Amino acid sequence: MKKLGNLLIQPSLDSEIVIGNTALVRAMIESGVEVVTTYPGSPTPEIAAAINSIDRDKLPFYFEFSVNEKVATEVAFGASINGHLSCVFFKSVGLNVAADSFVQLPLLELIGGMVIILGDDPGANSSQNEQDNLHFAKMSYMPVLEPCNPQESYEFFLKAVKLSKQLNSPVILRMTTHVCHAKEKVFFGEYKKKAISSNPEFSPEIYGNYIPITSKVFPLKKKALKKLEKTVTLVDEMNINKYINNKNSDLGIICFGLPYLSVLEEIDEMEEKPDILKLGMPYPLPDKLITDFLKSHSEIKIIEELDNIIEKDIKAIAFDEKINSSIIGKKDLEDWIGEYTPEKVEGILKRTWPDLLITKQHKKIDLKKYERPAQMCPGCGHRSAFYAIKKALKNEDITVADIGCHTLGFLKPYEIGQVLLCMGHSNGTASGLGLFNNTRKVIAFLGDSTFFHAGIPGIVNSIYNNHKHTLIVMENGTTAMTGHQEHAGDKIPIRKVLEGLGVENIYEIDTYRQKELTETVKKAIDTDSFNVIIARHPCMLKFMKIQRRKNRTISTQVKIGEKCVPHFECISNFACPSFQISENDQVTVNEELCIGDRSCMQTCPVSAIVPATSQKRGNIDEK
Repeated sequence: MKKLGNLLIQPSLDSEIVIGNTALVRAMIESGVEVVTTYPGSPTPEIAAAINSIDRDKLPFYFEFSVNEKVATEVAFGASINGHLSCVFFKSVGLNVAADSFVQLPLLELIGGMVIILGDDPGANSSQNEQDNLHFAKMSYMPVLEPCNPQESYEFFLKAVKLSKQLNSPVILRMTTHVCHAKEKVFFGEYKKKAISSNPEFSPEIYGNYIPITSKVFPLKKKALKKLEKTVTLVDEMNINKYINNKNSDLGIICFGLPYLSVLEEIDEMEEKPDILKLGMPYPLPDKLITDFLKSHSEIKIIEELDNIIEKDIKAIAFDEKINSSIIGKKDLEDWIGEYTPEKVEGILKRTWPDLLITKQHKKIDLKKYERPAQMCPGCGHRSAFYAIKKALKNEDITVADIGCHTLGFLKPYEIGQVLLCMGHSNGTASGLGLFNNTRKVIAFLGDSTFFHAGIPGIVNSIYNNHKHTLIVMENGTTAMTGHQEHAGDKIPIRKVLEGLGVENIYEIDTYRQKELTETVKKAIDTDSFNVIIARHPCMLKFMKIQRRKNRTISTQVKIGEKCVPHFECISNFACPSFQISENDQVTVNEELCIGDRSCMQTCPVSAIVPATSQKRGNIDEK
């Protein structure tokens, strides 16, 4: 990774094969960004990984992992109104957390400029929904640029910076999952290092009101709307939209982002290729460009992932301009769902123009044959925790999940976590489930990163309103699900926070101590008050990676001894993927997967899981 860091800060960088997220970091460096903030969430964490590959003393801007997306937005905003070019990035549902501050930004003068990178997730590859954040852009009057590949990611970031500085307004760079992670050769520009000014430029006297309340809101809103009108003119000068002229006055396609690439691939198979208007800015729309395109084509197909946002706006333009062209939008329920892959776009075009598309021979893959359920890593402390916790619960007990690796406890064989909304919801939801409930125990789960992100208000509410349920904080020392980013727990002990809030019943236990954890949970859920268990064990994926870098062997792997009677407890109930069943129905250990944590040994009812050798080289339970 350090090699990547050295590459990114070279004054002259011709071209490199990189993913879209990495291309963004080079664009940040070239554009002179001075403050970058984030809260990790897929599909954007590789941006942070690329930034962290640069030595801190060589990093040309300030960078932080903020406690959540709202705070990250506010830090970047504060830097911008003080004259510093800033950038904040997070995933699609992170915008829900940031929204309270986000929607105010276009009302105010951001004199340093600010780019907001949103990682939207069509297909819900790593999110609990497919929300289309163009809705937020329209609601807040904030311009959106959307690239279709890594090269455009780099170029559009630079254009977003230019636009933001011209408008003194934030600009969204909307990335989607496969644009973030696509890899191609990207051509870069020059980087000229400059010193960051330490002279504060914040001045309401010069730049106007920064307090949007009562009657002062209306002049600010009018100013935001005028900036939005100006945006279209400025973007026209950047040549950010693209017109592919196939000399077809009958058929046209309007699209943007990644679906454009799918369209290009599919129209190769059409006997009569439509003209294409590829938008670089889906909001606000370039009215004149779209009007001209509509007038010059008899039939226009709108192809956009997720919601029919530009479709409705384009139809409104056609109505206002009295254009008689046929405009075809989403026709089928499936058009609102999932990523617009080439195969999906092929189906859409077939339904639109069935006589023009030549049927392609796509290789059919039986996905069920290759299904692999999500699972926790070998040695994961969450597996050990769920195995032990389940023994303490009754079938009628209610368990509330939260966002994190521990969400996977919902899956078999643990089946712990029956309801999920968003990060930090679990304690509040558990409080509601506990009302008028005298017969069923309620147990909520919360990760340590989420504890600081959004979990504390729910805990305060439980204490203040005397709710009675058990909260289990799954502490593994990192933001594991998105790539082991740091969080506030590195410096602020969770127990001290809980004590400071007034939680009286706090239990702490290592999740590898399964019998003790089972008894602790039994004791806690019988307590007639709000109580917290801190179930702690380091993320083993991160821990083992660190040890390998230090050339340390932690422990010996396990094997199945002669005592084995096939109860299959290790496979069916503990469910570590290291255990497998051979053709003769014997349990075996996959040496490629076993990390030697030995948390499994205590699960075998006949003690048949034993160290592979007698040599002891350290005990993870003591780390």
